[in-house]
Amino acid sequence: MRKARAVLVSAVMVLGVSLTIGAAPANAEKLAGVFREHAECERIGTQGIDQNWWDDYSCQWESKYSYYFLYA
Repeated sequence: MRKARAVLVSAVMVLGVSLTIGAAPANAEKLAGVFREHAECERIGTQGIDQNWWDDYSCQWESKYSYYFLYA
């Protein structure tokens, strides 16, 4: 019984890890900058598009840190 349980637990863990690894979308956004002001975040986001650094971006306010995070 213990061996069967050990094998079952191992199989479930391997399945969970494989699903977690495959869950990230192909176009996952990455942190590209942190800014105090929204205007600065937008300016750098637009500059990134103009320079072909990224195709799209978003500036998100994180009240926990009191900063804007630029994701591209």
